[in-house]
Amino acid sequence: MHNTVKTLAAAAMATMMLPVAVHADEMDFGMFVEKELEDRSEKLFGFKKPLAESSDTVIDRAAGQPATERQLLAKSLKPRYIARNVATSGDMISFWPDDLDYTHLMICIEQRRDGTTPGGGGGLNAAVQRVDIKTGEVENVLHGMSRCDGIRTTQWGTLLATEETSDGGAYEIIDPLNTTGHWVADRGLPGMPADIRDGIDSPNPSTKVVKRTALVTQAWEGLEVLDNGVVIGGDELRAGNGPAGFDSDGGAIFRFVPSVAYDCGAKTRPGLLCPNTIKTLIESPLVSGQNFALATACTGNDDVGQGCEYGEGKWVEVDAATARADANIAGATGYCRPEDLHIDRESPRFHGGDGIVWCWTNTCGGGAGEALCVTESDSTVEAMDYIADGNFNRNLLANGTTEAQSWVTRFVQGDEEMNSHDNLEIQPVTSNVYIIEDNDFGDIWACLQDGADRDRASDGCVRMLSINSTAAEPTGFIFDGTGKVAYYILQHGQQPAELLDFESNPVTGRTDDLIKITGFKLPKK
Repeated sequence: MHNTVKTLAAAAMATMMLPVAVHADEMDFGMFVEKELEDRSEKLFGFKKPLAESSDTVIDRAAGQPATERQLLAKSLKPRYIARNVATSGDMISFWPDDLDYTHLMICIEQRRDGTTPGGGGGLNAAVQRVDIKTGEVENVLHGMSRCDGIRTTQWGTLLATEETSDGGAYEIIDPLNTTGHWVADRGLPGMPADIRDGIDSPNPSTKVVKRTALVTQAWEGLEVLDNGVVIGGDELRAGNGPAGFDSDGGAIFRFVPSVAYDCGAKTRPGLLCPNTIKTLIESPLVSGQNFALATACTGNDDVGQGCEYGEGKWVEVDAATARADANIAGATGYCRPEDLHIDRESPRFHGGDGIVWCWTNTCGGGAGEALCVTESDSTVEAMDYIADGNFNRNLLANGTTEAQSWVTRFVQGDEEMNSHDNLEIQPVTSNVYIIEDNDFGDIWACLQDGADRDRASDGCVRMLSINSTAAEPTGFIFDGTGKVAYYILQHGQQPAELLDFESNPVTGRTDDLIKITGFKLPKK
């Protein structure tokens, strides 16, 4: 990450040279650094005293319950409800129309395709919802996807919503404020179009929603979109569960490069709109393109795949419909359940330079969870060219005649306290990374960006939030473009009858809470 914060190790070493009265020399050095993180929390993270421990108190969900009872928060942070009737299994969140001047939150509902329509069709389940941030009104944009999880607002003015299932597809939605109740009548085979209608049981095809078959078939979860039409996303797959059975690698990280790079009108970071936006779905850069999977090399061009999860990365070509099998054969690196993925909105590319930094979480990894980050230093993120690799009989993404390469590093390793990493967010302005646990009494951790020390790992993490429940989990945590306001969903858990809503969730009526957190401060420049 960017070198704007002094490393705590250096600060701690300087402190240890103070008079003996400080007693730093009598303290375990790691504990000393943790204490320094807590004491400097407001300056480093923008909130006062972090949580020393996870919650150990179960407070059942109830009507009339204040938002403060749903979780513990670091001192100075305040929660409030935006809505209490998001359909259950609400997951990732995106802003509309952008993350600064937004009026709505767009939410993927991770329900399996379920329920019978009045006309006898399948797929009554809520899939994509919009929430008015002023009124809290929840409306269904789309029904009938299977386990909608990843969702992003594209810079050309559409939504990209994806499915976390083995045959998961990607769906692009235009004009989502005026697209209500559309329905996936038939998801179609992998790599094949879907039958999407403009209403439940309607005979009319939707002109507002399309399945993007040019993107890979995978269990989509984390993804990010660049203004040129490039899409980066991970396959939420456990090792041993793929096309080769027990010998299968875990989930790969894939990259879609459009046949024609989108002309944004200016380089625009994720979360903001281009000066040029599209009027019809045929104008989208997601209509056609090539797909690649990430293969990291430990010590040379041929040392790739399993056992080489970090180091220099190259991109190997795969077909959209058979991406998992192709990645396995081509030596792409498999990770253990890649989950959420975000680009650092402070990357040089979005501030007059070039190159990007992006990170993702693996739910199982070192210490039952880890976060990895990738640094790409040049404009190969826009490349469409590829070159032949004779050693493995495969094509590599290239920039002209040069391989497009990345550098992959472990940013955070899990441990007994911080594990089961699921969602991830990179805070605007600070580039601090927030890691969200899928766990009993699930926590949200705030992690410093890497400083000027020799490694590329976080300089330290503190606990920012902890859920008062063993049956619920925090998910979808995301900052708006100011970096001062965050939103998240308290997913599933105990359900009182008073909070059932069969309009929001027509299958079971079960609902989730959407919570806003304020009180974050940013460092003074």
